[in-house]
Amino acid sequence: MTGVRAPRGPRGLIWATLRVHRTALIFWGLALTAATVCLVWMYAIADDARRGNVPCAEPAHDGYPSCSSVEAITVDDTYTQGIALVTTALTYAIFPVAAWAGGALVGRELENGTARLAWTQSVTPARWLAARLAVPAVLLTAATGTVTLLGLWARQDDDPNLVGDWYYPDVFLGTGPTAVVYPLAGLALGALAGLLLRRALPAAGVGFAAALLLYNLLERNRETLWPTVTRAEAGGFELPRSAWQMGWNDSLTRATYHPRSHFWPLQYVETGIVLAIAAAATLAAFAVLRRRTP
Repeated sequence: MTGVRAPRGPRGLIWATLRVHRTALIFWGLALTAATVCLVWMYAIADDARRGNVPCAEPAHDGYPSCSSVEAITVDDTYTQGIALVTTALTYAIFPVAAWAGGALVGRELENGTARLAWTQSVTPARWLAARLAVPAVLLTAATGTVTLLGLWARQDDDPNLVGDWYYPDVFLGTGPTAVVYPLAGLALGALAGLLLRRALPAAGVGFAAALLLYNLLERNRETLWPTVTRAEAGGFELPRSAWQMGWNDSLTRATYHPRSHFWPLQYVETGIVLAIAAAATLAAFAVLRRRTP
């Protein structure tokens, strides 16, 4: 009588990955639920927040409400803080993802021998790594994409007085495709660190450091990813608030800036760079695994 064999195909690897990392899956699910609830709430109070963020006069005259009545509306602060909280969390998701990928997803399994055990059970190292990367990649993409879309929905008219200007680092990264690709880059960099070091704690630290380096390099050089606009006039002038100002000359007759229309070109270029880094790190991870296994 033959025993029941455990599934060896992709389905078995996928479920094994979910089972082993169920704590991280539960945490990610709770974070997604909390972000969803918060953004739905922000959408519900958005109209009241806009009523608390208008010009006023004391006493009320010429169609302006009294400042005392406007100041009594505090929901605008709640709305601003709620949007900022979710956007910031989404922006910095790359860091915990990179640390977890290096320490728990790859480093720990190589350190305690569970990876090698899987390789002896008709699971090739390449298939093992592919499953370890594919499952969290799908979950990360679905979660960050959902939160990004909900965030755009909750922001409504995108009033910068309530949700911040488009070029603020957190706002920029949390409102476009960059919000999705940065965690994927963190996943790939962390996995590569885990394969190189094969120890959980060092791999978590190196994965975090690599993500931090990537984040800072692109943030500090974001303005150079797309050509700026230069405006020159004989007299002085004032740029609109939506302009991301790079600099003025001494006489205030020449300005270099990014207009609001540059949001998407900057997003696409940065997304492409981050995706290329994620792809390169993934290929490097498979190359390291192939070189270190029979």
